[in-house]
Amino acid sequence: MQRQIALLTLAGCTAAAGSGASSPAASPSTSASVDDGLVDIGAGVRGPAGLVATAYASGPANVASLAFGADGRLWLGTAAYTDSGTDGVYLVVDGAVREVVSGLHTVLGLLWYDDELYVASAGGVAAYGGFDGTAFGSRRIVVEIPAGTGEVNGLALGPDGRLRLGISAPCDHCTPTAEYSASVVSFLPNGGDLRIDADGIRAPVGLAYIPGTSDLLVSMDQRDDLGTATPGDWLGVVAAGQSWGFPDCYGQGGTACAAVPTPVAVLDPHAAVSGVAVVSGSPGSTIGTSALVAEWSLGRIQRVGLTTTAEGYRGTVEPFLAGIASPVGLAVAPDGSILVGDWSSGTIYRIAPG
Repeated sequence: MQRQIALLTLAGCTAAAGSGASSPAASPSTSASVDDGLVDIGAGVRGPAGLVATAYASGPANVASLAFGADGRLWLGTAAYTDSGTDGVYLVVDGAVREVVSGLHTVLGLLWYDDELYVASAGGVAAYGGFDGTAFGSRRIVVEIPAGTGEVNGLALGPDGRLRLGISAPCDHCTPTAEYSASVVSFLPNGGDLRIDADGIRAPVGLAYIPGTSDLLVSMDQRDDLGTATPGDWLGVVAAGQSWGFPDCYGQGGTACAAVPTPVAVLDPHAAVSGVAVVSGSPGSTIGTSALVAEWSLGRIQRVGLTTTAEGYRGTVEPFLAGIASPVGLAVAPDGSILVGDWSSGTIYRIAPG
């Protein structure tokens, strides 16, 4: 069966950019014009003054996930628009990109843990071990997600030692019937104790913990069938026991949203939000503690400044990067620089202080 990755089909990217109105939801923030305050920072990228963009590596087209190993080397995963089993996992060595695992399907999550590379792709999560510099010596199935459940998205390791995984609904606005559809699930590294942490999330794509906390940030693609009522995509803090209301609640308020958590930030409509990375004063002391969120369909990276309040986090959204055609994967490098993968070209951009 052909599958198409969540950030393309489930986010309604066929809609023209800006075709939906801003979200009507009462929310902590809404996004601003992409050009506000951005300047040329190199490599065709616009960003805040004081930063410099360079090409870190030229990877394969459809790069969709990034992860650093314990040795500081970057790994890439690809997710083609139409799944034909040609995706893979790649290693960057001295700027050159080398395929290590081939024949995969829509690799949207990568995570190194305890000398194994966890790979989230269609059908579930597998762990690869025994890397000898060229190939892995072992592979094991960690969790299996039944066909028809929805796209298998990003991975994150929690401070409790459990892995979190986002799984989309298999539709734009239907009521899912599969057990794990439209949810964030968690499990032990050995695959045991698979359970739903939060549900009612149409497409939980990017997952990242705020350092030093147990607070999990998740980018959420929203419904695209609502015309002028189409909401902006969300960034939320997801906790166990929550239900985010899909498909009935999309931020419109009223009875349908009575028990739904409030997102930290509302981003652009039809944005196909994807990767998330959390930075704290790096790169550049003016950034502060922020979440960076990739908007695939609009070619933007938004910065969500995070402020702690008595009710949780409040987000302030402003443009951070523009000029990258289709950003998906984001990662913070060991030196504090930010890496962004362009799904269209395969170029990996490095953003660092000038």
